[in-house]
Amino acid sequence: MSDSWIIRNLRAIRGRAYPRVIGSLREPSWVFFDIALPLLTVAAYVYLYKFINAPKEFVGFVILGGAMTAFWLNILWSMASQLYWEKETGNLSLFLMAPVSRMSILAGMAVGGLFFTTLRAGSTMAIGILVFGVSLSLSNPLMLIAIFVTTMVALYGMGMMLASLYLLFGREAYNMSNLLTEPIYLVSGFYFPVRSLGFWTAAGASVIPITLGLDALRQLFYPATGAQYGFMSIYLELVILCVLCVVFVFLSKASLDYMEKLGKTSGRLTLRWQ
Repeated sequence: MSDSWIIRNLRAIRGRAYPRVIGSLREPSWVFFDIALPLLTVAAYVYLYKFINAPKEFVGFVILGGAMTAFWLNILWSMASQLYWEKETGNLSLFLMAPVSRMSILAGMAVGGLFFTTLRAGSTMAIGILVFGVSLSLSNPLMLIAIFVTTMVALYGMGMMLASLYLLFGREAYNMSNLLTEPIYLVSGFYFPVRSLGFWTAAGASVIPITLGLDALRQLFYPATGAQYGFMSIYLELVILCVLCVVFVFLSKASLDYMEKLGKTSGRLTLRWQ
């Protein structure tokens, strides 16, 4: 019984990941714009830093931040808003009736989205490095893998939690996605070291996993000088990211259970506040 339940959920993960992996390659123009457009923002910050004679490390910081924007946008538009759009297209009822965990359905979306987003982020980073002549060094590849994996698990766990909340907000999901895009760019330090915002602002922004993940990646790619621009030590950031993984996965499970209970008890999945 347990084995069949596990197999069903693994199949659900594969089934939801497959269309995202295949679908992302069906429209070549999307691939071009998803890679080229972030480079325009990156280029603007690069030339600004060069104009004010900022330390050369800042050019690398901007390219890393520009690459990581792909993951945040994927969380907002392909994870957080997903259940709401599934409800609009009539698929949500099928998800709720399926004999699998709702977590496995969202996990499949996360796996499929992560595949294409990683390709997009890697391409943006590679082109940025070549165009602007950035030199990166890496002395601890195992730590890099650990930071990246924990950041992605925590980030997509956050996306799963937001998926339920956005479903409850209903039509406000689209507005919430638009509202959160630019503020997160600012407080998470996508284009500058987050410590520049001050300790308490940076500490508050650390609730968003990509803040600490990006800060740690910059320190890893600039082992000689990155620490002086870093917010915390890499090892402390890894510990916090591990905690965020547990917290967001737990909260996503709780929010999904609440969403399902709401649907069963009230017959609707959208709360209307009076």
